[in-house]
Amino acid sequence: MDVINYLTTINFGAGALASLRDVLRDLNIARPLVVSDRGIASTGLLDRLKELLPPDAAIFLDVPTNPTESALREALAAYRQGGCNGVVAFGGGSPIDLAKGVALLATHPGELEQYAAILGGVARITPAVAPLVAIPTTAGTGSEVGRAALITLDDDRKLGFISPHLIPKRAICDPEMTLGLPPSLTAATGLDALSHCIETFLSPRYNPPAEAIAIDGFARIWKALPKAFADGSDIAHRSEMMMGALQGGLTFQKGLGAVHALSHALGGLKSLKLHHGMLNAILMPPVLRWNAEVAQEKIARLERAIDLPKSVKLADALDDLNHRVGMPAKLSGLGVTRDVFDWTCERALADHSHQTNPRNLTAADYRAILESVM
Repeated sequence: MDVINYLTTINFGAGALASLRDVLRDLNIARPLVVSDRGIASTGLLDRLKELLPPDAAIFLDVPTNPTESALREALAAYRQGGCNGVVAFGGGSPIDLAKGVALLATHPGELEQYAAILGGVARITPAVAPLVAIPTTAGTGSEVGRAALITLDDDRKLGFISPHLIPKRAICDPEMTLGLPPSLTAATGLDALSHCIETFLSPRYNPPAEAIAIDGFARIWKALPKAFADGSDIAHRSEMMMGALQGGLTFQKGLGAVHALSHALGGLKSLKLHHGMLNAILMPPVLRWNAEVAQEKIARLERAIDLPKSVKLADALDDLNHRVGMPAKLSGLGVTRDVFDWTCERALADHSHQTNPRNLTAADYRAILESVM
């Protein structure tokens, strides 16, 4: 196990889960609330976690595919009923984001909405956030080291809650937790991580250290994903995927872009229960083509990082990668219909990721991108 200190402290490597007892002791978490989901519980992974927890730890498993305000209220009630003084998130991006919401509202008064970044909530989030340990079971969101949580409010707005105080106090990244991940989830979560690296690299904000991390993570995921997809038991490629996802999370400070502005909006459609990584996979190629007008030099650097032939564009290579790992090519295949386009474009323009897309997009531009993958 390696210990990395960047934004937070990260225990990384096969077998790192065993460090949980020491981590809870270091953070003085005597009675944690574990936020996970029933899918993870059914795999047996949660049983491995329980062996390392205090006997009176509370457990909350009713986490939806996209975290919701109503689920957060239920988890917060479990935290308070259990007399908890810290949170352990165990799962993919949804449990980790919901756990961030619990850690926030356990220590901050009032309704969740007031803490949304787009509504001026960043300054309202203080260091009082309850201590949080994040243990990812996918190599995807990077939320274990990210400063943001995405939660869908009761009125279907999917908002970002952003603060350095929401970065988990510790991340335990054990690639053994991903060995049982099915190929379809390996692909969807891996492409989510790839989108983080691409979008943060292309973000116009000035942050060369973040760009260096992003391009390394991009190349790492690009090489490892097809192999992890084909053989999920290969710990070496699972480790590369987890590191690439972690790097994507570390670069969030630089901002994302139009892929996420659209996927956040579409993810707010509760009736469809759309997978965030799958949406990002579909949207990445057309957004890259749209941004090429202003970001060609940086896109060329990404192409060189993975040794693409000069005759092949990254957007086309992404289309091919999506096909090879079984991602749908069209939004219509996920049940998306054109009648949600106006709402989606309106929400994309209001999303915090819209502000850091390299090209300034309008509602008409967003509609054209959606049409291109219908």
